[in-house]
Amino acid sequence: MAEHGSINRTTERPGGGNNGGLILLAMLALLGVGIWLVTKIESLGGATQGIFGIILIILASFGMAGFYSLQPNEGAAITLFGSYKGTDRTTGLRWVLPWYGRKKISLRVRNVTSEMLKVNDKRGNPIEIAANVVWRVEDSAQALFDVDDYVAFINIQIETALRETARHYAYDHAEDEEPTLRADAEIVGEKLKEDLQARVAVAGIAIDETHLMHLAYAPEIAGAMLRRQQAEAVLAARRTIVIGAVSMVESALNQLSERGVVHLDDERKATMVSNLLVVLCGDRDAQPVLNTGTLYG
Repeated sequence: MAEHGSINRTTERPGGGNNGGLILLAMLALLGVGIWLVTKIESLGGATQGIFGIILIILASFGMAGFYSLQPNEGAAITLFGSYKGTDRTTGLRWVLPWYGRKKISLRVRNVTSEMLKVNDKRGNPIEIAANVVWRVEDSAQALFDVDDYVAFINIQIETALRETARHYAYDHAEDEEPTLRADAEIVGEKLKEDLQARVAVAGIAIDETHLMHLAYAPEIAGAMLRRQQAEAVLAARRTIVIGAVSMVESALNQLSERGVVHLDDERKATMVSNLLVVLCGDRDAQPVLNTGTLYG
């Protein structure tokens, strides 16, 4: 990842706005007095009062330009001729001197699902992958002043982190019991979260959650991988059947021997074991055979 040590970072600090309710009352009072003085020029008998009234009206109108409002989980970065002065996070009607700049920014939690990407996993197999990311602005000053467009910035970093994370894991069937994309979604999600958080820290963004939303083999190998999974499932089923059949044959021989039902020599035991395994491991139902002779002819 790029080195950010040389960037002159901006750090959020509180400050800037004032309670707009009281100032609004004061502005309305000034405006009312100014209008009254202008309308009462003749009765007051002088132009000085009229000029003073006009000045009050101008001041009140100019002061009205300093009002702004903030909703819950919303902030306003206050600047003076390009210099950052602080961030106001107090909800309600707020006011600053009109020549101060105000840049509003949402501090709410946001939810974004990345576009589906085609990447290679650890084994080089092409896969399709997409992720869901829950994020929020933690430092408004960094988000507004340390990157050009923090929303576009995080969208690009989500794609980059997702590609980087995907190449560290196999889709499935990893060696040495390593985590895989398909079977270990929580581990992969935590890895993605850590990588993405490191990438977007420069923009004052906090990553709350990351989850894989889509995961599949690319179309060009999906058919071959499906046949492989089917073959592995058949082998696993056969392995289970054989283990169970051997256990059943062993139990049958032990019970026959313990109860003295029949005494079998090694050759008869071998024949019985062979027949039982054929019956237990076969795909079709067993067909009874009536033996009218003897084992030794």
